[in-house]
Amino acid sequence: MVEFRPPPAVIEPTPRRIRVRRGSKVVADSTRALLLDEIGEHGFPTYFIPVDDVLDSRAAAKTDDRFDELKGHVTFSWTAFDWYEEDEQVFVHARSPRHRVDTLHSSRRVQVFIDGQEVANSVRPVLLFETSLPTRYYLPFADVRTELLTASATVSRCPYKGVARYWSHPALADAAWSYPEPIGEIPKIRDLLCFFDERVDVVVDGEPQQRPESPFS
Repeated sequence: MVEFRPPPAVIEPTPRRIRVRRGSKVVADSTRALLLDEIGEHGFPTYFIPVDDVLDSRAAAKTDDRFDELKGHVTFSWTAFDWYEEDEQVFVHARSPRHRVDTLHSSRRVQVFIDGQEVANSVRPVLLFETSLPTRYYLPFADVRTELLTASATVSRCPYKGVARYWSHPALADAAWSYPEPIGEIPKIRDLLCFFDERVDVVVDGEPQQRPESPFS
């Protein structure tokens, strides 16, 4: 099994103006924020803002006592507040400058099996390589047995890719996802379907792939 190993935490200044809002009210506004870049049990990347740049002292701020560099700085919930880098809203968590997402067209044959049943077979996948995560195989819907899948009500957001919608198999809920409208930086995955390699069996060019261990296992 391919084991997920999170990178070490890094704290660094960000050149971006960071604002935190609750509705129309600005809670914090800073050009002096620090980025805590981490993936692990303590959470995902987030910005810490100097206390002097917090405009609403009643807002529920959080501190982090693990790092001396963060003394005098606070952060906020990403679900209870809206975050902005400059004038663009960022969802789920901050984007790490060390995190890359690359997409490449490929002619590899990718087969996907769920509970022993082949549900996809494609020689025109788009391979998505994302820092610290398993390779993802995005497949055209025409190469997937969509009659075996049902649209799910599940929706998730990714700060690097956009809003995902999910598909379920009778033997596996939310087995796959698709990005109907990915963010502008990742156009190649639009309207393609990707399965959780951690939960299905994938064969690439005739070679069965190990199920990786990741935060999505």
